[in-house]
Amino acid sequence: MQRPEPAISPNTIFSVSDASALLKGVVETAFPRIKIRGELSQITRATSGHMYMTIKDSGAAISMIIWRGTPVAFKLEEGLEVIVTGRFTTYPARSNYQIVVSEIEMAGVGAILKMLEERKQKLSREGLFDASRKKPLPRLPQTIGVVTSPTGAAFQDIQNRLRERFPVHVLLYPATVQGATAATEVAAGIEYFNRMNNVDVIIVARGGGALEDLLPFSEEIVVRAAAASHIPLISGVGHEPDWMLIDFAADVRAPTPTGAAEMVVPTKLALTQEIDNLWHRLSGAFMTRLGHAKQRIESINIKSPHQVIMEHQQRVDDTARTMDILMSTKIQNAHQKMALFIGFDNILDQRMGAMAQSITHMGQMLNSLSYKSVLSRGYAIVRDSKNKIITRSDGATPASIEFTDGVLKL
Repeated sequence: MQRPEPAISPNTIFSVSDASALLKGVVETAFPRIKIRGELSQITRATSGHMYMTIKDSGAAISMIIWRGTPVAFKLEEGLEVIVTGRFTTYPARSNYQIVVSEIEMAGVGAILKMLEERKQKLSREGLFDASRKKPLPRLPQTIGVVTSPTGAAFQDIQNRLRERFPVHVLLYPATVQGATAATEVAAGIEYFNRMNNVDVIIVARGGGALEDLLPFSEEIVVRAAAASHIPLISGVGHEPDWMLIDFAADVRAPTPTGAAEMVVPTKLALTQEIDNLWHRLSGAFMTRLGHAKQRIESINIKSPHQVIMEHQQRVDDTARTMDILMSTKIQNAHQKMALFIGFDNILDQRMGAMAQSITHMGQMLNSLSYKSVLSRGYAIVRDSKNKIITRSDGATPASIEFTDGVLKL
């Protein structure tokens, strides 16, 4: 169909499809490329891989579509302020217009920093940045794994510094360090070295750049891969003032890729000095112990066999004298006990005589206290029929009277 001139006759009658096609041509011709700044909302990813969303401000909203395969360097989130580049078009089936996005970037450093801070707080709450997860670097690694671009200056800087300090074997996992696929490739490199377990330490490196260029190293997939690494990991991304979220998940953060190389291996001079210090300490300790051993040997007094025999004989004599004293004491004690047994008969007779005198005295006291002695002096005991003693004259009937020589029944 031939496109009509912009000025059309008001009496021209179009079909719905022709009118939609006319409008589509006008819109796409007028806006072949446009940049729009706004806030993302209503983000939806279709099963086809295309993403549909809206960009809005306080007064209006425009539909957008990002075709599958269009590079997106960061995660699209609700409320994120962005600048999109694309072209206007229409969708005749729903009679609406939309932007087909070819590029998308965050709108300014402030929006990026806000997004990074929110993501940092989220990952920190999950414990990915805890100090307890940090692993110490190996003292002298044999093999170092590097995840970076093979053509970038960062890899060359790392290799040069390692050669200067302490040459080691280096394995490179090539990964793009900028763009939509960078985060996925960097995370894959970290996971590769952990899966193969073929290095002693991992360096994730990239040179400096704008904040937007460094965003892949703050993506969740990279941060989680770094936190999950069982191999010690050094983050050497950007320059000293730069910070990415991988810095918090890594075991050690280096200010630059060159700084990462310096952290992972010592210099040959430092190792030589350390070996010299250890040698001096070791030789000093050895000489000290050797001197102590010499003193102990010199203090040993070797005796002659005759002197040893005489000392043993002296100990035997001392033992014999001790035994004589002990035996004499025991014999004397035995004699004393024997003397005690000899005088035992006299002691027994004396004790028996004393006991007889005591019994005689007790019998005399018993007789003097008995009521019989009272009766012998002329007294009598009067009892009633129940054999009870009568002590009063009133109301009692005597039944017997006891004298000293017998009882008289009444």
